[in-house]
Amino acid sequence: MTKLGLIAGGGLAPVEIARYLKASGRDYCIIRLAGLADEELSAHPGHDIDIGHFQQIFVALAQEGCKAVCMVGYVKRPDFDTLKRDEGGAAHLPSIQQAGRGGDDSLLRQVARVFESQGYAIEGAHEANPELLLDNGVQAGPEPSAAALDDVNEAFRIANAIGALDIGQAVVVAGKITLAVEAQEGTDALLQRIQTLSPVLIGRESARKGVLAKVAKPIQDLRLDMPTIGVQTVEAAAAAGLEGIVGQAGALLVVDKARTYARAAQLGLFIYGHAP
Repeated sequence: MTKLGLIAGGGLAPVEIARYLKASGRDYCIIRLAGLADEELSAHPGHDIDIGHFQQIFVALAQEGCKAVCMVGYVKRPDFDTLKRDEGGAAHLPSIQQAGRGGDDSLLRQVARVFESQGYAIEGAHEANPELLLDNGVQAGPEPSAAALDDVNEAFRIANAIGALDIGQAVVVAGKITLAVEAQEGTDALLQRIQTLSPVLIGRESARKGVLAKVAKPIQDLRLDMPTIGVQTVEAAAAAGLEGIVGQAGALLVVDKARTYARAAQLGLFIYGHAP
């Protein structure tokens, strides 16, 4: 298998991939994006590089003998006008900034094109560590009620509609009413908004209602960005009074899977893999 360069942003997903690569014996190195990558990644072979220093990244990958790259982890959209850059950044950031005016998917595709132009294959997080993927059916918690399954179907319909417009990956539906859709604020902020709605619309701990769906956009390249949930998502969904969380089986990453599933069961939420 080719040596992999893991370009690591924030969050636990890069950590889980690094652990998997080490355990599996695959050759890899990590490009730890400065100020973003988790401290645990410092124990793995790699380099600390600022996000705008593309030439430094290319040199590190070449010296390490990497043939493929996997870009994973949270990266807040930078202020391109003030972002520090090296020669490579100066050459490539303008096209990335221009692409970003078309949405997140367009931006990520341009970043991928930059790496492909340097001869690197693009590998998805789910390919680097397939153990992260959501399986089909109920994975944790109670069986979904009939009402919840109706909400699941409606949530997928809405999520596919907003995803086709490159708006967001998450939607909350309760009683077949769309309560919120995700834009740039992120899933945690979306779930906090749910708690401000009328009690008539939302559930509560003793009578949970509604679902959070995290669904890849129809236009999305899953190698570059796949919806992700973890313990924090479960706790936020529980605080919002929801009955469960759903994603497309095989197209949702679950970080810290054992703890995430255990926490869902503890809080009485289901986690469900919807068949494609």
